[in-house]
Amino acid sequence: MATITTPRKSVAVNPLKQSQPLGAALAFLGLKGIMPLFHGSQGCTAFAKVALVRHFREAIPLSTTAMTEVSTILGGEENVEQAILTLVEKSKPSIIGLCTTGLTETRGDDMAGILQNIRKRHPELHDLPIVFVSTPDFKGALQDGFAATVESIVKELPRSGETRPNQITLLVSPAFAPGDLQEIKEIVEAFGLTAIAVPDLSRSLDGHLDDSSSSVTSGGTTLAELREIGSSVYTLALGESMRSAAVALESQFGIPYEVIPSLSNLDAIDDFLEGLADLSGSPVPAKYRRQRAQLQDAMLDTHFFFGRKRVSLAMEPDLLWSTVHFLQSMGAEIQAAVTTTKSPLLEKLPVETVTIGDLEDFEQLAVGSDLLIGNSNVAAIARRLHLPLYRMGFPVFDRLGNGQRCTVGYRGMMQLLFDLGNLFLEQEEAHAKH
Repeated sequence: MATITTPRKSVAVNPLKQSQPLGAALAFLGLKGIMPLFHGSQGCTAFAKVALVRHFREAIPLSTTAMTEVSTILGGEENVEQAILTLVEKSKPSIIGLCTTGLTETRGDDMAGILQNIRKRHPELHDLPIVFVSTPDFKGALQDGFAATVESIVKELPRSGETRPNQITLLVSPAFAPGDLQEIKEIVEAFGLTAIAVPDLSRSLDGHLDDSSSSVTSGGTTLAELREIGSSVYTLALGESMRSAAVALESQFGIPYEVIPSLSNLDAIDDFLEGLADLSGSPVPAKYRRQRAQLQDAMLDTHFFFGRKRVSLAMEPDLLWSTVHFLQSMGAEIQAAVTTTKSPLLEKLPVETVTIGDLEDFEQLAVGSDLLIGNSNVAAIARRLHLPLYRMGFPVFDRLGNGQRCTVGYRGMMQLLFDLGNLFLEQEEAHAKH
């Protein structure tokens, strides 16, 4: 079992983690026709919007209750009410996703009471779903806010109904990019199953041109699909952080679930396809048997470059778990593992130490590595340590194609092998030339 360390510093130096409200906004953006609404100052919303736009290079709908010094002291109910009414009038959202920030959490606004009072005063809002989630940005990280939002969605929106034997629910953690989810959905559908993904970023932030412009999300899981989740026969929670949402569905509707922490190593992908075959009663399609053979050949071609390489990683817990197991399956060694927040997975990681810290800690631990893996903020560290960097996680703002990147399934793992293998190959050629 790994030892979990948390450096006792007065401040975070060169922060690694992103805030809970940002994670909540990312999760909400996977629902169609939604407007995420931050209850806080304009600066909180602007920061999140800039981060999301830089990563996805897409227009991001995000609104704010625009709290000021006066409204913070006197109370923010009027700001929340005015923001909701304005959004309904101008944006006409199907859903409003309301989340708090550090400002309003510190003040202690009674959000449940505020929403109840607003609905009493405005009966026209009766049919408008408003999903509220508490996301203080002074604790936790992006993954925590994302997970809390998915849990709130599945607690509030699904309705019970007759079980549909071919329908399953996919609860998707932030470790899976839009391109990853697209691949997973295609695999599920190849077995004759219908998948409802929550959230479905593969339909909203996958990088596509719309015929018409809209101030709300034009793609993602629809409200009708969210209502039908209670009729699913099974829940697949992709990422440990989705466990609480899966448990919520089980307690409400009696839907059994399974947590799948990774789909980026051969054994995990095999188990996933075997599970889908058992669930559907259909054999594994021939194209995936072919892809598996291609992946095995890729593993043979690349394992010479991975063996005994020392890799240092800085990322959210779910993504850290998946990447560590992928690297170790190829013979690489984990020199440093730095993450953002607590998770039940951390102690189970097959490494000596996991650090919940910042990028200053990461830079100190990564000295002597052969490769760094982390978001774009790690690039400066890579330059100082003269090491190659593979960009993974959030945010990645100095590379294109984040909406389409796929590192799961046989094809995704094969591409990841080639991308990292080429970095190792370039490094070896540079040393040989020198």
